[in-house]
Amino acid sequence: MKINIIVLFFCSLFYILPISAREVNRKQLNIATKVEPKGKDNVAYQWGYIALEATANDTDRFKPRPTITSRYLALIFTAIFDAWTRFDENATPVYLKEVERRPKSEMTLKNKEIAISYAAYGALREYYFSDSTMFKNKMLALGLDPDNTSINPNTPEGIGNLAAQWVINIRKNDGSNQYGEVPGSNGQPYFDYSGYTPVNDVDTNIDINRWQPKYFIDENGSKYDPGCLTPYWQEVQPLFLESANQFRPGPPPMIGSEQLEKEVKQVIDLQTTLTPENKALVEFMRDGPKSVQQAGHWLKFAQDVSLRDEHTLDQDVKMYFLVESVAMDGFIACWDSKMFYDFARPYALVHKYYQDQVIYAWGGPESGMVQMKGEEWRPYSPDSFLCPPFPSYVSGHSTISGGCAEALKLFTGAEEFGVEVELIPGALTEPKNLGKPVVLKFPTFTQTAEMAGISRVMGGYHIQADNLEGLELGRKIAHHNYKKYLKLLGETGN
Repeated sequence: MKINIIVLFFCSLFYILPISAREVNRKQLNIATKVEPKGKDNVAYQWGYIALEATANDTDRFKPRPTITSRYLALIFTAIFDAWTRFDENATPVYLKEVERRPKSEMTLKNKEIAISYAAYGALREYYFSDSTMFKNKMLALGLDPDNTSINPNTPEGIGNLAAQWVINIRKNDGSNQYGEVPGSNGQPYFDYSGYTPVNDVDTNIDINRWQPKYFIDENGSKYDPGCLTPYWQEVQPLFLESANQFRPGPPPMIGSEQLEKEVKQVIDLQTTLTPENKALVEFMRDGPKSVQQAGHWLKFAQDVSLRDEHTLDQDVKMYFLVESVAMDGFIACWDSKMFYDFARPYALVHKYYQDQVIYAWGGPESGMVQMKGEEWRPYSPDSFLCPPFPSYVSGHSTISGGCAEALKLFTGAEEFGVEVELIPGALTEPKNLGKPVVLKFPTFTQTAEMAGISRVMGGYHIQADNLEGLELGRKIAHHNYKKYLKLLGETGN
């Protein structure tokens, strides 16, 4: 009876105290009962959530740039992982050098929390600098001094700061052009230094097999050509791959092939028969407001796994690092294929194959499904983001989804996922033609990846070859990175 009274007292105290005091008392209760925080209560999960918020804010500020944010997330979780390894009996860091493993007596949860927090704080401020205040507030909420810049390798604070520093310094000249210092960049971060120029310009298509830019409509209703997003990304140094082209797929089907003709027709047919669930899936995987891009989307899925399985800090540190390494390397390998083949998207292919033929297709946010000439066809997408601004083959969504899903399957040792999401079909694409709420179910990791991939064909952004080859590319990267990951942990895998 006394035990019950004490528990009730602590519970009531938790809910009447301010948030900062709640955190302190939760920690005190955990110490008293020797219960390690799990799920959303573990500090690694909390920094993962902060990283997602920062990624969404980055999209709002700079528009979608999935290649860049995939690198940010991977390097943030590499810094976290590296700091954590110094408090693990076997793990080896990726970049952190000249810092010895701490004695077993110091391998405590508290020291791990401090070390990974300083690593996260340092890396987040570097890559998502616009949100430094949010990161500082998180440190204060954890009871940590954000102004502690110690690099003493014998303290968790110093190890965390060093882990972030090593990642930042080693990756400074990795080909990403983060600082605009590559010759020809004129000081502009992420400026294209490759000299890429599309064969087809936004008004004229002279080679149907090659990518053609498309006009977007800005918030003022004006047309503009966004250009090609980071056409040099295949030059970025991967995290674990030996080279960007290590798993490069064979060529896409070309004009004149029976396969391409069938796959272009499939795009039209899928759009014609879009169900409310299909529309919701297209929008969910396309990722609308507060978008975290594909690397962030799969980080969110990883956090769902953490909540489901009540992960500890150790489990989350390892899982996020693995998943984001696959996302980063996946984008580098995907861009190698995109820029090597420079292949057309359905937007141009449908116009070519169906020109004057009358088809039934989506006429836009105000029109719904209507009859039109093939040359008027468009993806199921808003005017502000009609079509991804880079070549199609292979699909980035498919590559990252195939890879990250496989990484989660390898990490958990099982296929089961079990996430469900309720959405309103059309909310992001045709807000005046909304459907009733639907529930999307993602029963397994593999099925979730395949749903993400086929959603890109349904939406009209890709043909099936882009999707299937992307899924396969991602899975190859996941298995490759998983072996490297196990080696860092001092483990072996099948």
